Amino acid sequence: MQRRTFLMSTAAGATLAALPIGAPPAAATPLPGPVRTLDELRAAIDRARPGDRIVVADGTYTVPTDAPVLIRDTHGTGRAPVTITAQTRGGVVLEGEQSFVLEKSSHVTLSGFAFRQRTTLDVPPDCSHIRLTRNDFQLADIEGLHWVMVRADDSKVDHNHFHGKSTLGIFLGVEGAGTDEMAQRVHIYRNHFSDHSFAGSNGGEPIRLGVSPRALSSARAVVEYNLFERCDGDPEAVSVKSSDNTVRHNTFRDSLGGIVLRHGNRNRVEANHLVGGKEGIRIYGDDHVIVNNYLGGLSGRALVIGSGSERDHLPGESPEARRGNDAPDRVLIAYNTLVNNGGTLSGESHRPHEPRDVTVADNLFVADSGALVEMAATVRFTWSGNILWGAAADGNMPATGGTRTDPRLVTDAYGVARPAADSPAIDAGTLRWPPVTHDIDGQPRGRRRDVGADEYAPRAPRRGPLTPADVGPDAP
Repeated sequence: MQRRTFLMSTAAGATLAALPIGAPPAAATPLPGPVRTLDELRAAIDRARPGDRIVVADGTYTVPTDAPVLIRDTHGTGRAPVTITAQTRGGVVLEGEQSFVLEKSSHVTLSGFAFRQRTTLDVPPDCSHIRLTRNDFQLADIEGLHWVMVRADDSKVDHNHFHGKSTLGIFLGVEGAGTDEMAQRVHIYRNHFSDHSFAGSNGGEPIRLGVSPRALSSARAVVEYNLFERCDGDPEAVSVKSSDNTVRHNTFRDSLGGIVLRHGNRNRVEANHLVGGKEGIRIYGDDHVIVNNYLGGLSGRALVIGSGSERDHLPGESPEARRGNDAPDRVLIAYNTLVNNGGTLSGESHRPHEPRDVTVADNLFVADSGALVEMAATVRFTWSGNILWGAAADGNMPATGGTRTDPRLVTDAYGVARPAADSPAIDAGTLRWPPVTHDIDGQPRGRRRDVGADEYAPRAPRRGPLTPADVGPDAP
């Protein structure tokens, strides 16, 4: 099928007729454009077909309260989405109560807009395959306003900048239909989250995957390659309150918030950098995997294995019970590097249910104050292959669970401490199952694995902590 493109018919307009992000080449039929009024935009959306690209002329548009830009029954395809894009990235500013309102639509992309509206941008559950890409989100700084809520399956949120909130409310939430369902397979990647300064103790998360009634619902969301800077609105920068999600390859820098598995089971936290902030990784719930993470220079607790007000969350439990903490069971914590944090590995004692059947293996714990391991009550913990070093005391890890030896770390240009060529961490790993095939930088682990997040290699790593150039609207 041919694509229709709402474009200027000049050479400059032809340059704007770039293909939709991720779409294969297709024939284009230039039509008059770009659209220059909201009425023209609505008309173009109403007649859009798969592959159409609607370009909105740069300018500031105030969307009337009673007349948002409705995207209803608009459908593209996987190979030919309907794309609605700003003429230049950030060149179209949308003000007013609302901007776009989506209903019963699929395979629609919104790209390049500066959203400044006063209500939540909602991606509802009667939609699917909605993509928000290369936008700038700085909505009205209204108390309690959540900026973006994704409730549609197979949606993508990528290459956006969320920034500048000082009041209660989250940047980005993922929920689902009804009271306990979750949107499926939402992909959140290459976004820049910065400068959330809400001073309250709860309710200012950059990302929240679910809420307590949805804890047992599998979402299968992937949160990867995002950068969080100065995210101080909540101790939880990524708050996971659902099951079967993956949080990997993100960088958290100079932020109060960390990664918290607050509700849900079978989540995976892998290959994240948390540096120079306060909170690290905190765990509740069952059957999680925490591997290959680097936590350095945090003023608070780097890694917390929580306690539970409930042994397990169960279907049919009361709302009050569901809000409580689920004690961690059957959690794997392996190949992590924790260096010079205010607290290294710690537990909790203020709830009645202790963690059980947790494996803590092949981690690198280094600090010069306090104790490296400060666990409260535990049941059937497996400790092996950990390396401990620094002026900090060993704490209460069993003597058989690790070795006190200088890991001989060297600090690279990014401030990341890595094993030197003569480090005793090399090939010292003890864990054989489950396999962890790559390290934090994407380098192969091989059969004999190193202790800590980094597998030594003489060549430069493939990946490192993210910078603003790696994320946001203008990133590759």
